[in-house]
Amino acid sequence: MDLASELAPFSPSPELLLWTENRVGGLLEELKTRETEIHWRDAKIEKLTLELLYLRRMKFGVKSESLALPERDLFEESLTADLAACEAHLEQERQAADMGPPLPPAEKPKRERAGRQPLPVQLPRVEHRHEPDSCTCGQCGQTLVQIGEDVTEKLSIVPAEFFVERHLYPKYACRPCETITAVPAVASVIDGGLATPALLAWVMVSKYADHLPLYRLERQTARSGVILSRSTLADWVGRIGVALEPLWQRLTELLRQCTVLHADETPVQQLDPGRGKTKRAYLWAYRSNALGADPPIVVFDYQPGRGGKYVVEFLGNWHGALMVDEFAGYQGLFRGEVIELACMAHARRKFFDLHQANGSPVAAEALRRFGEWYAIEATIREKSVEERARIRQETSQPLLKAFHLWLLSTRQSVADGGALAKAIDYSLRRWSALARYATNGFYPIDNNPIENAIRPIAIGRKNWLFAGSESAGQRAAAIQSLLETARMNDIEPMAWLTDTLEKLPSWPNSRIDELLPLKPLNNPA
Repeated sequence: MDLASELAPFSPSPELLLWTENRVGGLLEELKTRETEIHWRDAKIEKLTLELLYLRRMKFGVKSESLALPERDLFEESLTADLAACEAHLEQERQAADMGPPLPPAEKPKRERAGRQPLPVQLPRVEHRHEPDSCTCGQCGQTLVQIGEDVTEKLSIVPAEFFVERHLYPKYACRPCETITAVPAVASVIDGGLATPALLAWVMVSKYADHLPLYRLERQTARSGVILSRSTLADWVGRIGVALEPLWQRLTELLRQCTVLHADETPVQQLDPGRGKTKRAYLWAYRSNALGADPPIVVFDYQPGRGGKYVVEFLGNWHGALMVDEFAGYQGLFRGEVIELACMAHARRKFFDLHQANGSPVAAEALRRFGEWYAIEATIREKSVEERARIRQETSQPLLKAFHLWLLSTRQSVADGGALAKAIDYSLRRWSALARYATNGFYPIDNNPIENAIRPIAIGRKNWLFAGSESAGQRAAAIQSLLETARMNDIEPMAWLTDTLEKLPSWPNSRIDELLPLKPLNNPA
């Protein structure tokens, strides 16, 4: 704009014209600076808004997309603090941008309260009667008559209490025959050991199910006046690991008899004494089909690497359908007679993360379509294999074909390299394996069952940090397999392991299946 020509009709003096030009120039420069500040402030507000939405999803999100309950408990304090800090920063930025009073915080989702859960009926009850000081009326002196009672139940605990079992073996003699009769000593899983099966089971469950390092158990026993050194506890762990190894091997044999398996792997750190550091190893996990009628089985296999050769070595000549992620180590199996199944939850997660980040309408449409398949699966889970196959053919397969065509069409208008392109490419690249579940009533739709089995390992390694050796890692894998299988079969691990360690020394190998933590099949008579 030519300011001089615009003001010429008003015949301004040179001084006024110069002042006006300087003033307008300063205002334009200030406006430009203000515009730049607003631009960067808007970008910062958008960033904080996205971060706030993510934190709220982590804290209040539905179970399937938020942190698991144990993880949520661990990080609840930090998460709440982060939420408060993010909201405070966002409020400051809005006020600084002269956007008026801050918007009221979004209403938090109402969480259904289940109320106080009833106390387990199998727990023993210890009654405490609270009688009045006198059984006569305080006004007339007549004898009081009971007309009812109020009952309140409270949960209590007796801390771990150590006691000594004394085993007496009387010896009897026959003087005429000059013989001595006595009951043979009870066989023990550790010859000459001072620990009972219950104590050994407590150590193993504490270490491998509750993920307590031995030094914490050492301190815990010391508080009760019992001195159990770490070396003693470690000796028990090693010997029990050897005793339980046949059960792990048998569990592995039963797993390989399944025609559909889930597989996944998770990294663990292993001590490398030669270098004074740790190196990366892997805990491979295999699970029986969650849609099967047989008792669920999970087997962990500890290996020093992530190469596909470890999967081949473990499965051997196994043939069937294997549900896995995109890791290339599994691909060698699919060149033979192993059928590849891909995890639909992995494909969905790509679109879910994208939608949470920027509200992409394309991602929203993809999520809607994923929801249709999972809604069908929820209604047919308890049906027979034949009925499930029929419903999938009639409902799921047409939806999958339509989604595949939609992906191909959408991809043509999406630029390469972006998050949306990567999400679409992932599904297109693995489409045959992703859609294969709908061709059979026995195939699972995703790999969530094995991820749920691995989750306790991921939480536990925050406590034990690393495996001391390869043999220690394999021992942990074997024991964890048995304890996790017990949990999935609704068998209390401590009770099962105590009973197993009592029977194991004299148990015949031909009946080892009876010791496995598997619930019996419901065979109708």
